[in-house]
Amino acid sequence: MKYRYGGKEKRLAFGVYPAVSLKDARENSEAARKLLQAGTDPGETKKAAKVQTAIETANTLQAVAADWIAHQSTRWEPATKARVLASLETDNFPTLGSRPLVGIRPSEVMKAVQKMEARGAGDQASRLLQRIKQVYRWAVTHERIEANPMLDRMPSEILKPREVKHRAAQSNRDLPGFLVKLNAYQGDINTVQALRLLMLTTTRPGEVRGARWSEFHPDESLWIIPAARMKMREEHRVPLSRQALQVLEAMRPISGDRELVLPSPFYSSKLLSENTFNSALARMGYKNTATAHGFRALFSTVMNEHDRSLRDVIERQLAHKERDQVRATYHRSTT
Repeated sequence: MKYRYGGKEKRLAFGVYPAVSLKDARENSEAARKLLQAGTDPGETKKAAKVQTAIETANTLQAVAADWIAHQSTRWEPATKARVLASLETDNFPTLGSRPLVGIRPSEVMKAVQKMEARGAGDQASRLLQRIKQVYRWAVTHERIEANPMLDRMPSEILKPREVKHRAAQSNRDLPGFLVKLNAYQGDINTVQALRLLMLTTTRPGEVRGARWSEFHPDESLWIIPAARMKMREEHRVPLSRQALQVLEAMRPISGDRELVLPSPFYSSKLLSENTFNSALARMGYKNTATAHGFRALFSTVMNEHDRSLRDVIERQLAHKERDQVRATYHRSTT
């Protein structure tokens, strides 16, 4: 089609016959003339459509999710990054990963997570849905897509309500018996001492597993965990009891010349595995009745029952972030 736009003569091709029929060519020609009448260059419109198609084709769910993970991973622990990637690779990429974001209908995402829920993986389905929503939101922010079709899709309106199950934790009545079993446990000494330090400091399992000698200050009875290793990305100062200091003294002949206080018994430069604590608890007879993380709940329960006025002390010891944002602005003490 020959036409003039902006005082210049131009040509517009609609395709090759017979791949493009005469009927289609006439319809395309008519559409181009309507664009001209509206003051738009049909040739530039066609070029822009080609560019947009190329962009959409390149921005598949898997490609954009990979960029989102790379962006987020600077504030995630390596284990968190691996967990997020594994959930997408297992339950999402095989069916929707190669599709352009703009071509995926919300109903397709809904069906995918509901299928997970139907097989009994309701928690994983909810987390996957949230991650996909975050990928779409990130894509809009970084102009990878123009609109977010997942914006109003709420997990509570897609998935069935679930009873929240807290991590198994012992009661204070069980604690004396547990300590007897821990003392008699014939497993690896690194694991035993790690469990002791976990209980005596009420830190998170990952914080104990990654404990470095350089973080401890025995003369001050203090363990300073750097912000990079904390869930809330804030430095955490942990007072050390006499018993906690004894754990360090017990480990000094074993790992005192290394970086990690409680390394893997098989690879001295690597951390104890994530499942080490709970596996040890299971061998001691506490399978499904106690978890490593549950010691934090036990500490909180006992201390709150003892004296509720110690709320600030308890929350600070657990390294919980202040939820009252106004109060958090003014309360910045580290002790």
